[in-house]
Amino acid sequence: MTKNAVIKGGEFLVKEVEIADVFIPEEFDDETKMIVDSCKDFLDNEIFPNLERIDKQEIGLMASLLKSAGELGLLGLSVPESFGGFEQSFLTIMRANEALGSGYSYSVAIMAHTGIGTLPILYYGNEDQKARYIPKLATGELMAAYCLTEPGAGSDANSGRTRAVLSEDGKHYILNGQKMWITNGGFADVQTVFAKIDNDRVLSAFIVERDWEGVSMNPEEKKMGIKGSSTRQIFYNDVKVPVENMLGKRGEGFRIALNILHLGRIKLGATVIGGAKRAILHSVNYANERKQFGKSIAEFGAIKHKLAQQVVRTFATESAVYRASKDIQDNILRMKSEGIEHGRANIEGVADYAIECALMKVYGSEALDFVVDEAVQIYGGMGFSSETPVDRAYRDSRINRIFEGTNEINRLLAIDTLLKRGMKNEFNLFEVARLASDNRKSVEPIDNLPYFAEKQAVIKNLKKAVLMLIPGISDAFGRKLAEEEEVMMNLSDMLMQVYGLESTFLRVNKKEGMIGGDANLIFHDILDVLTHEAAAIILKSGIDAIVSFAPTDQQTELIADLQRLTSINHTNVKEARRRIAELLIEENRYCF
Repeated sequence: MTKNAVIKGGEFLVKEVEIADVFIPEEFDDETKMIVDSCKDFLDNEIFPNLERIDKQEIGLMASLLKSAGELGLLGLSVPESFGGFEQSFLTIMRANEALGSGYSYSVAIMAHTGIGTLPILYYGNEDQKARYIPKLATGELMAAYCLTEPGAGSDANSGRTRAVLSEDGKHYILNGQKMWITNGGFADVQTVFAKIDNDRVLSAFIVERDWEGVSMNPEEKKMGIKGSSTRQIFYNDVKVPVENMLGKRGEGFRIALNILHLGRIKLGATVIGGAKRAILHSVNYANERKQFGKSIAEFGAIKHKLAQQVVRTFATESAVYRASKDIQDNILRMKSEGIEHGRANIEGVADYAIECALMKVYGSEALDFVVDEAVQIYGGMGFSSETPVDRAYRDSRINRIFEGTNEINRLLAIDTLLKRGMKNEFNLFEVARLASDNRKSVEPIDNLPYFAEKQAVIKNLKKAVLMLIPGISDAFGRKLAEEEEVMMNLSDMLMQVYGLESTFLRVNKKEGMIGGDANLIFHDILDVLTHEAAAIILKSGIDAIVSFAPTDQQTELIADLQRLTSINHTNVKEARRRIAELLIEENRYCF
């Protein structure tokens, strides 16, 4: 029997976590490292030498490269052996996603195929559907796409107009409609298409094959970035879909879409880590090579600041993503041990952590955007040239804040889900929040404590800073809180900073026992810089929220309480950043 997940989704805000219960990337086993090495070798040999050809969308190239990955088993890491795959643990799949995440447009194509393309059929398909499609998707004989978005629908997926009507003989659904922004649309053989049957309020899902009569598409979209990724509009004109190709039950499509998006969000959180590490590699290589005023630009304090900040944001994202991934993995294994079948265990195991999935999508995509932006700045004028690698990294990064639901939608989703779970008493959110509000003047002391005890006290105070606002916000806006999106996003930013900081604290603390205090001091520097920044963001976001909901005569007192809870013992972060940068510069690669 697998033990219960350490904490429920979102419960990190009200519960302390033991270091021993947290997974950190340094604990990956040799088998996972071998898979990661295979992913990296594949990129080095097949993708990086062909980036220009990929960006020009050479006909047949992307599909052939995906098939090559299939021959190595890289398309079947989520697929059970019974369907021709090499089913790996959730953590291993996430690490492989990270490794492939540095592949620019190719990473988009392979993630779409293995994730939102294959998994709806694997997790929701019946045995016949899985037998027909999954083995060929795992080898690359077939390619997959996920067709949800429609013109005019955007973030409101359930407002789509694609319709399916049962034929008179009851053998087919006649499908009519249009989908847009379909990744792999130009070559995907198998499409998961979402449509409403008759006048249903909610979507159903269908497995559609590209070669069926009535399926057509527009030319490739011209995009800012990820130019090598096939993105098309697809049209369905009286397409006859066999009734046996309905995926799941009638009206279950919206649930399928949402649950697959949860999975896509946390996987994107891993994918961007790979992109960030590659951008840092280019940044430090160039900083070491570029000479100005008689020395390499890596020797200048302003450049060291940028390099260090790139490292801090990437390290924090990595810490948080794998912490969440282990909780998800434990949850999936617990469900399977209770007799829940494979697909449902995987889907519900992830959905329980919808809050963390949304936060990691935002946290990671914004970290990558920061890293690639600073990479361009480090390159200076050359960074604006398409002849340098950071041009592609910069343009390709931008889509991640839109993919899998915009970052704004995900910020709102995280808080909305947190509050709803609290109201359903899935965990004692409102009880703890009321207590925090009533006792907000009580602050954990942080002076004269050992290093990690001090950081733990700071995190307790920062959690309390978030919690103390929840009752006031709930009382002030009540049922209309959903309309106060700015305030919800303030809370989401605070929540995200708490999770990122606590995850980094837990990782650095656990590393101390693995490598010793002296070797771990550079990671103290990373944690110090992150603490400095997280506390400042939480303070600002909290003040923005307070002046939005609190009566004027209460604002000064509430802000003073918030300031006490976000107070930290300041360290010389300039020197901490310099030490981080100098190690990066010495190694000339990401080495954290």
